[in-house]
Amino acid sequence: MNPSLSLDLLSDFRQLTAFPFMVDALQAATIVAVLAASVGWYAVLRRQIFASHTLSVMAFPGAAGAALIGLPTALGYYLACTTAGLAIAATGRTPRRGYGGETAVIGTVQTVGLAAGFLFLSLNQSILGGPESLLFGTFLGITQSQVLVLLAVAVVCLIALAAVARRLLFATVQRDVANASGVPVARLAVVFALILALAIAATSQITGALLVFALLVAPPACAQQITLRPLAGLALSVVFAVLIAWIGLALAYFSIYPVGFYVTTLAFGLYVMVRAGRALKHRSGR
Repeated sequence: MNPSLSLDLLSDFRQLTAFPFMVDALQAATIVAVLAASVGWYAVLRRQIFASHTLSVMAFPGAAGAALIGLPTALGYYLACTTAGLAIAATGRTPRRGYGGETAVIGTVQTVGLAAGFLFLSLNQSILGGPESLLFGTFLGITQSQVLVLLAVAVVCLIALAAVARRLLFATVQRDVANASGVPVARLAVVFALILALAIAATSQITGALLVFALLVAPPACAQQITLRPLAGLALSVVFAVLIAWIGLALAYFSIYPVGFYVTTLAFGLYVMVRAGRALKHRSGR
């Protein structure tokens, strides 16, 4: 019997959690939503959206290359993203180079990553049945062991983020002042690049390499449209991301369309609503 939505939310929830693979998917989605929203809040504030996109693109050749040589695709996600993150951080923005040099490096890394990914796919046509799951995500096949690995990665990243949170915020909003005050701005940039890379590698396993923004960028961007208070913004970002992940998985389970479509559509719809609300508030003069 095919699952179908009804007006009975309790019945729908029971259908949604009737099978272990969906329970695993919901657990994994919750973990990556919390991680992506927390790290993404800083990425949006630091204007590292282009770098985040490049790291998500690097998840594609990482997973494809790992599968080609017989390694777990998850390992490929983490290795490729962290390597790219370190490369971007090492050649990142400086007062002399500015945004132009950083953008050139990021664009070059992204181009090489896409080319390598499609090369690996052409050499191994059996990678997860094709490129769709690598690029656009899937909730099928998530195991309890993968959930535990995601949880471990999320815990490590969130602890590291919490340890540098205040200095990272200071270095983000007042870089020159923080540098003059003795804050290790360059080292913080490297640490955050690693945290961001791990968060993207984890999120890519649910959303796919090209749809990471749905959880990494959209919820924090919405939260920052509502409030710039760090704690309130982080909390709101996490709430948005978890809701998007859960509703997206539920809609995908009860329909024939992929989870990536619903997650990205919900994220985009939420952002449009928040921006429209701000515009109406501005016009009313309140």
